[in-house]
Amino acid sequence: MAAIIPSAAAGGGRFRRRRYQPIADINVTPMVDVMLVLLVIFMITAPLLQVGVPVDLPKTSAQQIGGKDEPLVVSVNAKDEVFLGDTKYDIDELSTKLKAVHEEKPDQRVFIRGDKAINYGRMMQVMGVVIDAGFRQLGLLGEQAEPTSSKSTAPAQPAKRR
Repeated sequence: MAAIIPSAAAGGGRFRRRRYQPIADINVTPMVDVMLVLLVIFMITAPLLQVGVPVDLPKTSAQQIGGKDEPLVVSVNAKDEVFLGDTKYDIDELSTKLKAVHEEKPDQRVFIRGDKAINYGRMMQVMGVVIDAGFRQLGLLGEQAEPTSSKSTAPAQPAKRR
């Protein structure tokens, strides 16, 4: 025997159409995928955003200097080439460019990076160009030396007299 199923169009009251109810859950999987891709992109590009001129800096035990604004960086590489940022300049062109920058920002800090293999006289020449351009906040950059933990570098305390 076949069962007869009443339909909603035939006036049967048992089958009602359900109203559309939006789903209140948020699918976070696509958002997590996008965030992971962005994380990987930033992890790859962050090291590339540093100053692009390869310079073998000398080691120093001096503390780092903090500052609020981004300084200008003048670099001298092992081939005795001078760069302002990533752009290579002749020493005369560098002087002209630095004077133009000094007119715009007279309080700008300038850091000089010099390869440890270059001549000391060349570094003094570059420093002279920077100072002649009008900059007074000048710093030399170096690599932070590893602290030696086996020996104490503190001077001995003098004995107290009574």
